[in-house]
Amino acid sequence: MEERLRMCIACRSMKDKRELIRVVKDKEGNIFVDETGRKNGRGAYVCRNQECFNKLQKQKILNKAFKTNVDDKVYENLKETIIEHR
Repeated sequence: MEERLRMCIACRSMKDKRELIRVVKDKEGNIFVDETGRKNGRGAYVCRNQECFNKLQKQKILNKAFKTNVDDKVYENLKETIIEHR
């Protein structure tokens, strides 16, 4: 089976996409955590660890990735998802 590598937008390391959490911006402009990894829209990936999340939140990297202001609720949902997957 071939590897599906994606880059974490915080630490820039390449990992199999199943090791990462996907955040999606859909056609309507909604931004949310995609736990299935299959929702339609523009995706950004982040490692499932606190260090990458802290960098992502501090530098507002999702805002840059999606070229829009990302609501704090999206960062909170992402944080909860990372905590759940420890």
